[in-house]
Amino acid sequence: MSSSSLTRRSVIALSAVCLSSLMFGLEISSIPAILPTLELVLHADFKQLQWIMNAYTIAVTTVLMATGTLADRYGRKRSFMIAIAAFGLTSLICGVTEHVLALIAARFLQGMSGGAMLICQIAALSHEFQGGRQRAVAFGWWGTIFGIGLGFGPIIGGAIAAVLDWRWVFLVHVVLAVVAFALAASGVRESKDPKATSLDVAGILTLSLSVFCLAFYITQGPDLGFVSPTGLAILGVCIASLIAFVIAEKVSLRPMFDFSVFRAHDFSGAIIGSAAMNISFWPFMIYLPIWFQAGLGYDSVAAGLALLAYTLPTLVMPPMGERLSLRYRPGLVVPAGLFTIGLGFILMKLGSAAAPASWLTMLPGCLIAGIGLGLTNTPVTNTTTGSVSRDRAGMASGIDMSARMVSLAVNIAVMGFILASGVLASLKSASPLRLDDAELRHLAEKIAAGSIGSVPELSPSMVHDALAHGFGWVMLYGGIGVWGLAGISLLVFNAHIVRTAKVQGTD
Repeated sequence: MSSSSLTRRSVIALSAVCLSSLMFGLEISSIPAILPTLELVLHADFKQLQWIMNAYTIAVTTVLMATGTLADRYGRKRSFMIAIAAFGLTSLICGVTEHVLALIAARFLQGMSGGAMLICQIAALSHEFQGGRQRAVAFGWWGTIFGIGLGFGPIIGGAIAAVLDWRWVFLVHVVLAVVAFALAASGVRESKDPKATSLDVAGILTLSLSVFCLAFYITQGPDLGFVSPTGLAILGVCIASLIAFVIAEKVSLRPMFDFSVFRAHDFSGAIIGSAAMNISFWPFMIYLPIWFQAGLGYDSVAAGLALLAYTLPTLVMPPMGERLSLRYRPGLVVPAGLFTIGLGFILMKLGSAAAPASWLTMLPGCLIAGIGLGLTNTPVTNTTTGSVSRDRAGMASGIDMSARMVSLAVNIAVMGFILASGVLASLKSASPLRLDDAELRHLAEKIAAGSIGSVPELSPSMVHDALAHGFGWVMLYGGIGVWGLAGISLLVFNAHIVRTAKVQGTD
């Protein structure tokens, strides 16, 4: 379908969805660029910097399924407009805060509104564009604009922090929210699911508590002790909450997380793809600016430019990924895209170990990882929402985004732990300092946060080697992890083909 066949109203609706996706993408990718600034002006430590990111992603997870259910019940347009307004208001709160703990709390509120806005984007697209080709075009534009937000976020965030003030990285969304609200009011059509009559409160609370406890356990584990009574108690609450969540969804008459949809192989394979992208590509974008600035010595603007190699392919590749998906089916395209991401991570690891390392040695891996993400992202989203009936679009998009945000929140913490542990291992093997384990870990966390100027006890080469060692561990983790899930996704997507072949072989 050509763009000329779109009605004026559908163009306005698509514009509202794309602008809100731009806001969400910018809010993910621009914040890592200002973390070094926040460390200085708000005196934030490594764990607090992690929580500035994790508060947002965990909060997104807490509202995804609830928003899908509420939007199905009370109206997707109404929910979308409320979410846009809330995102603008919470962005204002983030921009005027004066303390790091207040910023973390404000980021949690912003994440709740952002998660609601994200779910409503997908539900609105699924209802507005129902034909095969029309749907592909709409989701292609959605993926492209989302990629613009992600691709240019790092350089925009760094430039704003350098030219104006870090606060404007948040305050810009107040203006964008006003425009998006007006477009949604005039273009998006209202739709509901007449069968949505209740809210699954038990499921919302148990899932949110489980994710929060897991992220907290990973982030705070080195200080609390992973096998200490406190640490084990937190882990126990996480596991108990997860079990309670599964039970709650099984007994609910109208669960927000309907496990029956996993009987569809395409849906299950796509959900694995959602999780795979977020154990590798997206959480690493939080830490990659640290490598460019602290590891390679670039300033914030130069680091943002270098990061474009990682994010810009997510801008140009989604339409190609959607076309490949229509031609060759998602069961092949999604696993191939995931494998490409993993290949990029392995090449980045090799590039970071080069002598000397630079943006040129990182360039091939960054480009290939971004290409893989661009090939995967839009087919995954379109497959999950297209594998269920339209009246459960909110639920399907909620499961998709829950898989993304849960894996993202957990892996921000996991990658931070791996990075600090890798730096610590390097310091232990090379450092001449006589420090106890707690002091050495604190030093490792300072280096992992990019505070290389505040460790006069070590030579610059020793700090660089420790940082390179830690990032090597993280890149290896990302590559192997996404390859493993790529294989599982391929098997799940094609399980029915394998089963049919076995049946024919026995006849």
